[in-house]
Amino acid sequence: MLAGNNSLVTEFILAGLTDRPELQQPLFYLFLMIYIVTLVGNCGLITLIGLTSHLHTPMYYFLFNLSFIDLCYSSVFTPKMLVNFLSKKNIISYVECMTQLFFFLFFVISECYMLTSMAYDRYVAICNPLLYKVTMSHQLCSGLAFAAYVMGLAGATAHTGCMLRLTFCNANVINHYFCDILPLLQLSCTSTYVNEVVVLVVVGINITVPSFTILISYIFILTSILHIQSTQGRSKAFRTCSSHIIAISLFFGSAAFMYLTYSSPGSKDQGKVSSVFYTNVGPMLNPLIYSLRNKDVKVAMRKALTKLQMRNLL
Repeated sequence: MLAGNNSLVTEFILAGLTDRPELQQPLFYLFLMIYIVTLVGNCGLITLIGLTSHLHTPMYYFLFNLSFIDLCYSSVFTPKMLVNFLSKKNIISYVECMTQLFFFLFFVISECYMLTSMAYDRYVAICNPLLYKVTMSHQLCSGLAFAAYVMGLAGATAHTGCMLRLTFCNANVINHYFCDILPLLQLSCTSTYVNEVVVLVVVGINITVPSFTILISYIFILTSILHIQSTQGRSKAFRTCSSHIIAISLFFGSAAFMYLTYSSPGSKDQGKVSSVFYTNVGPMLNPLIYSLRNKDVKVAMRKALTKLQMRNLL
């Protein structure tokens, strides 16, 4: 039976994180807690930024979008992952797999460029503080956010479109807990040369451009900070960037480690485990990083909780 685009495979089997039965239930509860914290953290940050007027600034506009992306991103594969921990056979249909691949790539590439936009925002705030409001206008912020989503759409369409042209014959066990590019390419019974070229070009662009932009931004930021005379001023400038530095280190570091590990011979299981930090831990930690290390967010949170308590008393 054909499953679209002349594929002989109508469904795939996800190997999951581990094949050890005794670990399935503990892992289910662990990832359920991670997902709940991710949902609560990102939904809370989105709501807080949306309802607090003094957080309607460029920095929090990008943070709002980052939380939205993390919320959607984690929801692409975590619910299926949780179900699979309790299922004897982790089946995903061909259509579901391609859909999961598309949205996973769309949100992960969008996050990559959203973090880049946040680096540019920090550059303007520290290097050109007097022109910050003029430079980071509503039009520019909207344009940068829109561009991030456009790049995500372009990358996801390119990868998924090339994946749809492949034929999958007998092998249908994906050695991963979700549909990703590399595990799927290993199952194809037709040439993957075009796909590999697209991966090289698209991934190259989506790593080189953001990384180079972020690096240049922080070189200028560091130079400006070192020129600040007072220790208090330098400390304040570093604090405004610290949350973003942690976020990009977590995102790019864990992503690079995952793909380098997964592409190494004999390291597939290690690659799956390391990908957990990239796909599950990152979206959970981002709202915590920006809320626990950010004075404005903590003040807004206290005010919101105070208002809530007052309403309950009334």
